[in-house]
Amino acid sequence: MPLPHTITVLRVSDTSFRVTVVDGDGQTVHDVTATPADIARYAPGVDAERLLTASFEFMLQREPKESILRRFDLPLIERYFPDYPVTIRRAVA
Repeated sequence: MPLPHTITVLRVSDTSFRVTVVDGDGQTVHDVTATPADIARYAPGVDAERLLTASFEFMLQREPKESILRRFDLPLIERYFPDYPVTIRRAVA
C-alpha cells in the first residue's frame, strides 16, 4: 500500500510546472510540461494545478514516487497508462 503523501504544484510558466511529492520516505521533484491543449484534452474546464495534482495521485496509485520521471510532458502518462485519459477525466469531474 502506498505511503500517505503530499503533492504540491508550482506554476513556473504558462506551460511549465514543478511538482513536489513528499511522503515518509522523503521527497521527489518533477518538472512537467502541460500545454493549454493538453489541459483541455484531459480535463476540460479544470485548472492545470488541479489536473496535475490528480495526475500525480493517479500515478502514485500505480507506482512509487521514485519511479515517476523527473521531467516529462503530460501526455506521456498515457503512453505508460492507457487508461489515464478516461480515469483522469472522471477524477477531476
